[in-house]
Amino acid sequence: MNQLLRLVGLGFLARPWLGDFDTALPAVGAIGAWVQLGLCLILLLAGMTKIDTELYEAARLDGAGPVREFFSITLPSLRQEIAVCITVTVISALASFDIIYISTQGGPGNSTLVPGLQIYYLAFFENRVGAASALGIVLLLLVLLVVLPLQRILRGRES
Repeated sequence: MNQLLRLVGLGFLARPWLGDFDTALPAVGAIGAWVQLGLCLILLLAGMTKIDTELYEAARLDGAGPVREFFSITLPSLRQEIAVCITVTVISALASFDIIYISTQGGPGNSTLVPGLQIYYLAFFENRVGAASALGIVLLLLVLLVVLPLQRILRGRES
């Protein structure tokens, strides 16, 4: 990122993204979003191949433009794929461990210490397996508390 900023003449914005207390968590979030982008892109592309092209032709005959086609045909047709993408991304964000452990190990300070990493440290470094298990159950409940209503909203009522 810093090299790109320097290349376009914005070198004054360069900073140690993962070493700064204020930017470490957003930087790790950007890495996580980049990791999930491929899966979501493939899901959406696969979903777009199943949309019947005759729907677009009929919409054009009725006078719909590209924006109207997107909101009336493409977006509703991709509802299931969007639901899967959002669900996977939310679960990944709530239960993140690998990216944070590899990039910052919870630092600087504790600015990127997320529940998944805290569970790891409690169980394997502090030998507090009971506390780690309890935190794991709380994390599971948090994921369910977020994902289940999200699924209901995104999928709607299916007949």
